[in-house]
Amino acid sequence: MLRTLVLLLAGVAGVAAAATGLPERVAQGDLVIGRTTPGSQVVYGQRRLRVDGEGRFVFGVGRDESGPVRLTVLAPDGTMETIERAVTPRNWRIERVDGVDQATVTPNPEIAARIAREQARVSAARERDDDRSDFAHGFRWPVSGRISGVYGSQRIYNGTPKSPHSGLDVAVPTGTPLRAPAAGVVTFADPGLYLTGGTLLLDHGHGVSSNFLHLSRIDVAVGDRVEAGQVIGRVGATGRATGPHMHWGMNWFDVRVDPQVLLPPAD
Repeated sequence: MLRTLVLLLAGVAGVAAAATGLPERVAQGDLVIGRTTPGSQVVYGQRRLRVDGEGRFVFGVGRDESGPVRLTVLAPDGTMETIERAVTPRNWRIERVDGVDQATVTPNPEIAARIAREQARVSAARERDDDRSDFAHGFRWPVSGRISGVYGSQRIYNGTPKSPHSGLDVAVPTGTPLRAPAAGVVTFADPGLYLTGGTLLLDHGHGVSSNFLHLSRIDVAVGDRVEAGQVIGRVGATGRATGPHMHWGMNWFDVRVDPQVLLPPAD
């Protein structure tokens, strides 16, 4: 179906004057919200994007994306436009840490298998593609405090590069109320994952989701509809964590994006 659509787009003779709005600057880690004529068909990469009744669509730009990003838009009247944006690179903080217990760097096969099973469950929840547009109404800080970790940074333990940090950390005490950064539907809630402890996913529509890790308590259940600012859990240090903090990650399907760029400056 997608291949047929791409071929159709390529064969359209007329190209309309640009009718699709997209930010002029796109950077690594961005969640990009665009707007086009309602009823249009938008393709980015190998995915046809959902377009809501107001013409809004969204996609994510990964940490290591070099660009350019390219969208093809087929309007309801049959005209077509192709939009490209260069991707602005960002500088990522790299930290080398030696002398760490190797068992925590390379888990044994049993633990590794458990981690893989748990992460597969989380990944499946991220594939949801609802027609809600909760993502389009802005995001707020889930807690207030000192930023202790940022998206994209990477640690190298005993010479072994680990995955880049996938979200925003804010250091606050255990038990601090965690508030939903935007409205959404709970798609995953488990208090006991090996790496991430109390883990909660909140879906904002169109493949956009927030994940909160290391929670000491989860106050909502899968299927619950929550509103922006609603308390959904309590901060903790469960799973593999060195101290209590809020970890907030954000995804567009399997693409990890930076929640901090969507927020107003911290108080």
